Formats: sequence, structure tokens, C-alpha cells
Amino acid sequence: MNKGKQTTTYDECISYYKVLDSMYDEVKMFECGPTDIGRPLNIVVVSSDKDFDPNRIHRKNKEIILINNGIHPGEPDGIDASMELVRDLMQKPDLHKLLDNIVLVIIPIYNIDGALNRNSTSRVNQKGPESFGFRGNAENLDLNRDFIKCDSRNARSFEEIFQKWKPGLLIDNHVSDGADYQYTLTYFATQHNILQSDMKNVLDQTILPGLNKNLKDKGIINCPYVNEYKSTPDSGIVGFYDSPRYCTGYASLFNCIGFTVETHMLKPFDDRVRVTYQFMVSFLEVMNTSFQKVKNARENAYYKGADGKDIPLTWKLDTTRFDTIDFKGYEGKYKPSEVSGFNRLYYDEKSPFDKEIKYYNYYKKDKKTEAPYYYIIPQAWAKVIDLLKLNGIKLKRLSQDMNIPVTSYYIKDFETVKKPYEGHYLHYNTSISETVQKVHYNKGDYVVAIMKPPVNQDMRGNSQLFPLKMYALETLEPEAPDSYFNWNFFDGILMQKEWYSDYVFEDIAADLLKKDKSLRDSLNAAIIKDSKLANDGHAQLDWVYHHSIYYEKSHNLYPVGKVMEYIALPLED
Repeated sequence: MNKGKQTTTYDECISYYKVLDSMYDEVKMFECGPTDIGRPLNIVVVSSDKDFDPNRIHRKNKEIILINNGIHPGEPDGIDASMELVRDLMQKPDLHKLLDNIVLVIIPIYNIDGALNRNSTSRVNQKGPESFGFRGNAENLDLNRDFIKCDSRNARSFEEIFQKWKPGLLIDNHVSDGADYQYTLTYFATQHNILQSDMKNVLDQTILPGLNKNLKDKGIINCPYVNEYKSTPDSGIVGFYDSPRYCTGYASLFNCIGFTVETHMLKPFDDRVRVTYQFMVSFLEVMNTSFQKVKNARENAYYKGADGKDIPLTWKLDTTRFDTIDFKGYEGKYKPSEVSGFNRLYYDEKSPFDKEIKYYNYYKKDKKTEAPYYYIIPQAWAKVIDLLKLNGIKLKRLSQDMNIPVTSYYIKDFETVKKPYEGHYLHYNTSISETVQKVHYNKGDYVVAIMKPPVNQDMRGNSQLFPLKMYALETLEPEAPDSYFNWNFFDGILMQKEWYSDYVFEDIAADLLKKDKSLRDSLNAAIIKDSKLANDGHAQLDWVYHHSIYYEKSHNLYPVGKVMEYIALPLED
């Protein structure tokens, strides 16, 4: 192998870990579920006391850190760096002690499909290695957009791993695209504003300061992930909002703080691997001494998060607030394009700069909701039920048919992307209207308990309640950006099923308007307000139909009901 120029193949990687498994009792590799390419997803567990049972590990008060590699196999730095890390943890005593309070769970290569689709051209922006994997998986999905919708077997297997091991921290290793600058290493953590307060505090006050100091002591310059506010970094950079479709955003729903490493695409491959390795070592050094603070913060987050109103569903960047950071960049300049003749951007590496820039890393709450006591989901929506179960949501089933007073949503408006996005015509800017009504539910329909019933119980004895609530809210509230509704799971409700023949309904509509003065007055008011309606006879007939008893009540009716006040529901054992 041309050292420093090539990355491991999938088969070489798995063989390497098998050798470490055979050599060291503290290293064990497991097969953990299928992928779309038909090969099993593996994890490598590194445990200094040779205990590989996650429940026992948690009882021993150790923290579990999950490291995910190769979600984009064309960005292989973490794959190679993790191989070196496990070897050195076993062979170097000063590193081995970092496992005193930590157990590592490493996914060697998550997107096995893309890793096997090896080439040397698809990462045109990237400087090395000589060949690498492809971003899409066997279904051509970007797996770092799949953590809510779970279209891939890879994602389902990942979530089984995540729910089994329940890590408190996660590292997801990548290589950046975008602007040019002097740093080889950039990274971002879970967007701190969306975290529960105890988790936000431990991130801002303990983990980030410790990590940055540790990296600085190692001589590794770094900065937050460079997401330009305008065209170039000197305009400022924006903190990344990792919604739950992303790996770290998904993890944050379960009070797991995620870090995404983004090495710079134009730096040499061996340098990128080196700083990824050093980032992970620094992370272990910080967490081996701070793990208890993280565990305490998670426990407090579970406890305090058991109740809550005004829970945010959407967030907006607060452009009025920013920090300033020292940034080592290159001047962005323009010159005529040799392709088109028009001006083009380039970064002049002969003109480096070191100056303060704005870092916009504050998000403010936008749309909010109130958590119900229960969601009730008709059993017909099988994929929704399946994904809730996969993610540890505790479901009960009604033991009899009954009419239940619920808050129902009607989908009032939404926009949809014009081209498919990761296999879906994703909705966004969704808005709803609410109504309280009695809805008939059938025996076997599913109940998701969100709030504790009004009895005296210790919520610390049910510490999974809060993260399960957050996952349920993010997926079952239609206005949330990565809700099951926005990912098209409920699109059947958006199509009207029954219609009318104009010549038949004309007489029915006329009779309705004669008998119902309020309906007639409402139509007249609508005509005065809307000139298009005033000049369109068919539109007026359609207006009457949509405001009559004949219009189907299930059109645009979101089928998941919310029980806002505690009632004792008859549930199967």
C-alpha cells in the first residue's frame, strides 16, 4: 500500500478488526444487522474490563461513546484513524488508561454499500486518497439524511445498535466540502440551543472548553465547521442546525451529544487522518475525566424533561446574536473563468489572513407545541408503528373500540420540493389547524404515553420517558421539519377520495343555501373578499361543497390524535 495515499478497503478493514479481536480480549467485533448490500453491519467494542454487555456497562457507571465511520465512504479519514486508534489503545499504556471510565463502540464502516462501490473520481473536490467509496448506498441514498425515515436497512440496523448500547456521546467522522482555509480540522457539536439545559451546560462549559484546550496543547489548530454566512468565511460562519434526519440530530433526541468531525478536503489525506485520530484521542482524554458530569447531566435531563409545555418544533437562526472567533483563512478573490469568461471565485493561498469573524451559533424557538398525555395512532399506519417500536417507544394497544375526545390536526398548508429528495417529495413549511372532537378508534390501535399519569411516581425510575417523548414529538407533530408527515408517510390523507357531478350538486347546493342562512352569508362574504371566487361559478359551487356535510371529513385530517388531559384508557396487557 502507498502509505499516506490509500485508504483501506472494506474487506481489509474487517479483516484488520478480526485480527485485533483475536489478539486482545478487550476487543470484540459483533455482527449487528443487515445492510442494503446484503452484508452485516459490524461494531467493534473496546472494553478494558472485557465486559461487552451494555446493561452491565451502564450499571458500572461507565460512559459509552459511539464512533461512526464511513457514512459517506468517499470521506474515509475516520475509517483509517479508528483502526489506528483501537490498535494504539491496546498497545500504548498511556492511551489504554483512557478506557478506565469509557467503553468504545465503533462502527468500522456504516455505508458498506458505498464502500464497496469504490472509485477514484466521484470526490472531485478532494485531495486523496487515490481511491475511495461512493457517497450513496446501494439504493443511492445519502444515509446521513435517513435517520428518521429509515428507508435503508443500514439505518434500521444503526438504530438497533444505538438503542441497545444507549451511548452518551457520539462522533461521526466526515470530510468537508466548501470554502478553503488554513485548518485541516473543523468540527461541530449538536446544536446547543436545542439541547435540554443540563445537556447544553455540560457541552458549553465542560466538553467544548476541555476539547479545544486539549487540541491546542497538541498543536492542532481548529475551528468550528465552516458554514459560510454569505459567500466566503470572512462574512462569518453559521452554526450547523443538525435536525433529526442527521446522525447527530437523531442522537440528540435521546440526550446523546454528537460531534461531527469535518477535515478539510484540500489537505493531504495522511494529515486528515492524523488530525481525526488526534481529535478522537483528545475526546477520550476529556471524557475520561469528565464522564461523570455528562452522566449527571443526562440523568437530570431525563428527570427535568418529564414534563413540559411550549416545546419547540422548529428553530430559526438568530442573526442578531453572534460570537467572534479567530479565523485563519485565505482571501477570497475573483478572476475571469477560463471556462465561461465570467468572474469566478477562488481562494488565494498566497494571501492568508488571521482575523476575527462572526460566528452565528444561536437559534431561537419558532413553532412550538404542547406535549399530550397520549398520542393515539390507528393501526393502519404500520410503517409509523414499526419505526416507533424500533426506536424504543413504548406502545400499548386499545383493548376495545371506543370514541375518544382528542385534539385533531387538519393540514392547512405545506410546500413540497419540486424534485425528489432522498427518495421522497419532502414537505416543508407545514401549518395546521386544530379542532377538538370525538374520534372513533378501534381495538388494537396504538397508544403512545408521553406524560406521566397524575400519580405519585419517581420519574428517575422511568428515565427513558423524556428522550422517548422528544422522539415522538419530532416525528408525530406534523410541523416538525423531520416529522413523519413531512417525509410523506401520511400522504394518503392529502388526496380527496369522493367528488361530485356538477349538474347533480348544483341543485343540492342551491337547496343548502336556501335552508342555511349562515352558509349563504359565509359564501357572500367569501365572494366579496376574493375577486377570483366572485368571477368563477364552478369555484363557488366547489366552495359550497367543501363547506357542506357532503365533503369528506377525512380529507387532510391528520390521523394521529392527541389526548391533552389524562384519562384512563382501556389497554391490553
